[in-house]
Amino acid sequence: MRLDQLPRSGNVEDRRGHRSRGSPMGRAGGIGLGTMLVLGLAGWALGINPMYLIGGAQVLSSLRGSQPTQSVPDSSAPGSPSDRMGEFVSAVLGSTEVQWKEIFARAGRTYQAPTLVMFSGATQSGCGYAQSAMGPFYCPIDQKLYLDTSFFQDLQQRFRACDLGSKSCQFAQAYVITHEVGHHVQNLLGVLPRVQSTRYGRN
Repeated sequence: MRLDQLPRSGNVEDRRGHRSRGSPMGRAGGIGLGTMLVLGLAGWALGINPMYLIGGAQVLSSLRGSQPTQSVPDSSAPGSPSDRMGEFVSAVLGSTEVQWKEIFARAGRTYQAPTLVMFSGATQSGCGYAQSAMGPFYCPIDQKLYLDTSFFQDLQQRFRACDLGSKSCQFAQAYVITHEVGHHVQNLLGVLPRVQSTRYGRN
């Protein structure tokens, strides 16, 4: 199926160009700056991208009962994306909504679709202050996916994961979105805390 044949989601919130007025210092995404530094060093020593460790720690921190930080709303309201990247994100998210609604319906349940927040640089989330360095992540507190689309540029240029403009790049980008939707499904089913605890070796 071609991209232009996929259903579009109405659950995409475009905050690119809308800077949040929270403070990026001290605590980010529910974890302290010291923890971020330790995870960064651990990732470097083990040959693991430290952004994955930091993002995982942020999710664990929010799941262990940390209170969401006080967020200050942007002065101008974000809207729906209308550019090419926004259309792509909306199509991928829309396709997940169709599939998960059918799967949940077969189990006698109602699927509650998440909102995907596109941002640039930094923004506020229910789990704290979100920065592009954290990579894409899911916040179970507000049930939103957070995506700085510069991460897609990093896949192409920095990590050389795919060729610019290729189908493999589109696949990799779609995978990133559907992966975070998977965490939302785990949260709806009540298994996300257990999955994260097992993944990171915590009881």
